[in-house]
Amino acid sequence: MQNPHAINADLHCHSTVSDGMLSPRDVAARAHAGGVAFWALTDHDEVGGQSEARAAAEALGMRFVPGVEISVTWAGQTVHIVGLQINPACPALVEGLAATRSGRAARAQDIGDALAAIGIEGAYEGALRYVGNPDLISRTHFARWLVDQGRCKTISDVFSEYLGEGRPGYVGHRWARLADAVGWIQAAGGIPVMAHPGRYDYTQLQHDALFDEFVQLGGAAVEVVTGSHTPDQYRKYADVARRYGLLASRGSDFHGPGEGRTELGALPSLPSSVTPVWHDW
Repeated sequence: MQNPHAINADLHCHSTVSDGMLSPRDVAARAHAGGVAFWALTDHDEVGGQSEARAAAEALGMRFVPGVEISVTWAGQTVHIVGLQINPACPALVEGLAATRSGRAARAQDIGDALAAIGIEGAYEGALRYVGNPDLISRTHFARWLVDQGRCKTISDVFSEYLGEGRPGYVGHRWARLADAVGWIQAAGGIPVMAHPGRYDYTQLQHDALFDEFVQLGGAAVEVVTGSHTPDQYRKYADVARRYGLLASRGSDFHGPGEGRTELGALPSLPSSVTPVWHDW
């Protein structure tokens, strides 16, 4: 049997069904080209790309893992919970995701208004040109438009200057509760995974409280090696996984060519001290 740590698994990425730049089929092809053996498409609050993703992955000989990434509000910030090995047709999950998506369109209009108030006209209409699924319009679509307009050089710069919390184009949104997200994933037979925890700006006390609640609700895994983490954070969240008895996941958080820190399949392996979430697949 192959050593699970040696499997090139990429269990977090996005397509045009949410805020990615490529279709599910094209993301699958890029994952395969990057040497990925186990692959999950985890679009934000949406499972509409799963059938296309599965067909493309299986045609390429990749093991497909049905997935989703659910937006949660916890202690005033947005946290993401990935669900792996879900049943995309589960009614509780489908209905919960629809409810979570429902506020995005109004939020996008408000972002456009906020940017217009500082002299950036046409942002909402501009962002729509980058949207594959109008129900899933997000800050990333605004960021791509602002980069192409020459307002900033990179997506990261846009968030720092315009769209991040406390910046003039930021508009908050109330997402699902942590208990909702974990519950929907469990109802769909899936594995709840804490996504890229190194991104969240919590105090140590809040950080520990988040993981305490996640585990109490039935959370089963944490992303250790991700495109959002530094090598120091790989080690930190390997320690967190061991402390809480969580399985460890790995994913690039790929959104498109040239965006983000890493490519599909290009991350280092999980530390040998943790148990991969795919160890018994």
